[in-house]
Amino acid sequence: MPFHQFITDPEGWRTLANETLFANPFLEVHRPTVTTPTRAAPFQWTVTHRKAAVVVAPMTGDGRWVLVRQERVSIRATIWEFPAGQIDDNEEPDAIRATGLRELREESGYELAPGGELISLGHFFPSAGFTDEHSHLLLARPVTPSAAGHAPDESEAITECRAFPREEFRAMIASGEIRDANTLAAFARLVALGLW
Repeated sequence: MPFHQFITDPEGWRTLANETLFANPFLEVHRPTVTTPTRAAPFQWTVTHRKAAVVVAPMTGDGRWVLVRQERVSIRATIWEFPAGQIDDNEEPDAIRATGLRELREESGYELAPGGELISLGHFFPSAGFTDEHSHLLLARPVTPSAAGHAPDESEAITECRAFPREEFRAMIASGEIRDANTLAAFARLVALGLW
């Protein structure tokens, strides 16, 4: 598995075979044959491997939340979301922090203010039914506009970046205007941890 070693076979799970159906630099599709704690007879599943990602919930000094509006080809829509990106080098010391700070600056044009803090909110699986992709969640506070501005990756189409007051952000979630799983998961974790 070239993307990460995050998923292993714990007690009661066995991988008997693992066929690669498709691979490119961004993802791999595999058909493992496995047994599980409740299913002793071997069976096949289709699993997509992707690099781990980092999602940054950026908060300004006055308590506003920074979102980017990004075109997403797979859903043919432009949606609001927290800055996020894949970890390119899992071997780098503190790759999660480095990726989070990079994506914050590149996508939003904001950076962690001097003396600011980057707080881990744990990780989650965006769609565990078919992929082992996992996203690490970070709270960055306070953030300030970067002198360098934003510099999105050439494959990204970020059309706007804005800082939203808490209540407007919450209303956007309630109305369905924000429907990105990474952003919704970060919001849920912020609320559950009392950081909202």
